[in-house]
Amino acid sequence: MTTSIAGRSEAALGGPASIIVRQRREHARLHELVGRVRDTAGTEQDEVLTQLCRLVFPHAFAEEAVLFPAARRFLGEGEENSLEIEQEHQEINEVYSALERSRRGDEGREKLIERAIALLDHDVRDEEDDLLPRLRERLDDRQLRRLGVSWEIARRVSPTRAHPAVSRRPPGQTLSALPLTVLDRSRDNLDRLARSAPAPVAAGSRAVSRALGTVAGLVEHLPPFERGEHPSTHTPRTELES
Repeated sequence: MTTSIAGRSEAALGGPASIIVRQRREHARLHELVGRVRDTAGTEQDEVLTQLCRLVFPHAFAEEAVLFPAARRFLGEGEENSLEIEQEHQEINEVYSALERSRRGDEGREKLIERAIALLDHDVRDEEDDLLPRLRERLDDRQLRRLGVSWEIARRVSPTRAHPAVSRRPPGQTLSALPLTVLDRSRDNLDRLARSAPAPVAAGSRAVSRALGTVAGLVEHLPPFERGEHPSTHTPRTELES
């Protein structure tokens, strides 16, 4: 029987650089932001949802690039464990994409927010109570630290927004990283500028960001970026756009 990583010391989990400790640290930040989403409304809630998005998607993308392949390699049940979480990641991408298309006051928006929160909570529990403890049992501290460094590098150069059409597995997932990261992080900078710049500059920044969003939507549907995908995490384009 595996023991959750929730109450264990950093030393017991491989030290501060371990992939397990890094994951738990970001999960704590996620929990804090979820609480703020529930405690806010209007423009303030929109800002917190954006912060949550910028935390969640690089985190998940790095998991798909580093953590899940390691689980499939080192754990006998790694394929089953990682696939279940990949399926959750896919639904989170789809729900967040729908949430980004909605507006405050739209019917169903609150349900989308609650569904996103429920999926994120379930994802954390799957990792902290099952996948990560099993990885701790199989790998030594040095291996966990090595994975932690790889995960951190991947996280820092990963897309920051939902991309439901991209494969949740390499090679498609890895191939999509460069163009989508450049597009997403450019949009992030433009959106930050729009929040503080004079009205004409803000309007121009928002327009360019929307244009880059359209480009990103086209890029993620390129066939090479769907390579390696498990059938259970593939959603047809017509469904994504509905």
